[in-house]
Amino acid sequence: MNKNLLLAAVSLVAISATAPALAADLAARPYTKAPAMIATVYDWSGFYIGINGGGASGHSTWDLTGVGREGSHDATGGTVGGQVGYRVQSGQWVFGLEGQGNWADFTGDNTSALLAQRNRTKIDSFGLITGQVGYAWNNVLVYAKGGAAVVGVKNEVFSTATGGLLASNSDTRWGGTVGAGLEFGFAPNWSVGVEYNHIFLADKDVTFTGLKTDSIKQDVDMGLVRLNYKFGGPVIAKY
Repeated sequence: MNKNLLLAAVSLVAISATAPALAADLAARPYTKAPAMIATVYDWSGFYIGINGGGASGHSTWDLTGVGREGSHDATGGTVGGQVGYRVQSGQWVFGLEGQGNWADFTGDNTSALLAQRNRTKIDSFGLITGQVGYAWNNVLVYAKGGAAVVGVKNEVFSTATGGLLASNSDTRWGGTVGAGLEFGFAPNWSVGVEYNHIFLADKDVTFTGLKTDSIKQDVDMGLVRLNYKFGGPVIAKY
């Protein structure tokens, strides 16, 4: 009996001695670091090409040279066209240069306050060459733009008595433009946006051969919806 008690005591001492070592082995398991989070940031840099469409209102004022004001009218209608440009992003700031060309159908007229005539203006095309400065919140871009504008204009004079065309003059006029836009990158390389542009054209003397000369001033306010495709990688991965 004493022998059995002695064996039991020895076994208990052995178990007590090995328990800390087993606990130490369990605690020594290697720690695995969780994978780092990766955030994707939209990159607005690169060349792009796109299409646009919308509407506009062009305000025209006609002054009969040496006499006085004949009147004003708004030439309204739709437009469709395209644009190509390049942007570079530095931090959240975005800088760009863009060329845009559009077909247009802005038409309006009014009866002269001085003559038995009706004056009509039609803008059938325009182009914009502009610089851009914008600020981006990831895939949302807000920008301002400004530069030069060229507009194709046709001015016509009709008889109020017969309705017949008395004279016409087609002209290409240069001026300036300012505007602003909001653009959203909705898919890799694709973005959609809205844009406002104001085109201002200085007074210009327009001669209607054998009839009269008018000083004509024109301004255009325009709203566009734009769709762009950007060449190159759309995002930058950041840890």
